Amino acid sequence: SFEGRVEVYHDGKWGTICDDQWDDRDAEVVCRQLGLSGNPKALSWAHYGQGSGPILLDEVECSGNELSLDQCKKSDWGQQNCDHIEDAGVSCDPFTGTDLQLYASQMWLAGGHSPREGRVEVYYNGDWGTVCDDGWTDLGAQVVCRQLGFR
Repeated sequence: SFEGRVEVYHDGKWGTICDDQWDDRDAEVVCRQLGLSGNPKALSWAHYGQGSGPILLDEVECSGNELSLDQCKKSDWGQQNCDHIEDAGVSCDPFTGTDLQLYASQMWLAGGHSPREGRVEVYYNGDWGTVCDDGWTDLGAQVVCRQLGFR
């Protein structure tokens, strides 16, 4: 739910974006446009599989400060020289590079009414501590539940 092939809707149809010039600044804009916070990472060469519709954008070059892809420098809609093997992808993983992912095996839920609920606590550098709720979403809760073995 926070990573995949990037598809855009234009002129009544969905299509992909070619990965020419695709980088983490473009991924940052995509994540922002989708309302996702995290560590934006651009992925190339159809990392998340090839699309089947039209390739709608090419040569996307964002500065990283834009609110949407529409504000980025890019080719005209539908003007491209790519194949679907070049479909662009994005990961907006909220846990990439964080202590929560690295130390998930030393995590537990404290203060809840059952073992399946509570405050998230992690063990790091010899101490137990809590996880700040800044940017905390249902996605974070899903990751914690999965890492603790709850389905």
